[in-house]
Amino acid sequence: MAKAKLSDEVKTYVVQALACFDAPSIVAAAVKKEFGIEASRQLVESHDPNKKAASGLAPKWKVLFEETRKTFLEDTASIGISHRAVRLRALQRMADKAENQGNMVLASSLLKQAAEEVGGSYTNRRELTGKDGKDLPVPVSPVTIFQLPDNGRS
Repeated sequence: MAKAKLSDEVKTYVVQALACFDAPSIVAAAVKKEFGIEASRQLVESHDPNKKAASGLAPKWKVLFEETRKTFLEDTASIGISHRAVRLRALQRMADKAENQGNMVLASSLLKQAAEEVGGSYTNRRELTGKDGKDLPVPVSPVTIFQLPDNGRS
């Protein structure tokens, strides 16, 4: 592995990864894997404008960091797990695997988590009243109850 000064391409990668809250050790490992370059955690950290080690960082890298961080924080749509359908599919796969392996406790726990997901337990939004403050509609019972005829037996 080469131990060299970071190219602009590698610096861009490092700055953007740090802006997305990746830890310096994770970024260093990714640089080694992606570019074949040994970058110490300290070298990576020196590209994070929020750290003291980055006091000499060029303004263009600070701007890139801030723009990337802003976009990252605003754009959760590109993160799969932020979508309910993605989470439910993952829970389905895990529950199927747990059940196939005979781990009913885990399967049950995953089913409960999926039910809570569908029921909105993992959101901050709770509807306590209906539209314009009116009562919530009463859900229709899925079971029809029949009155048995009273044949004189009481």
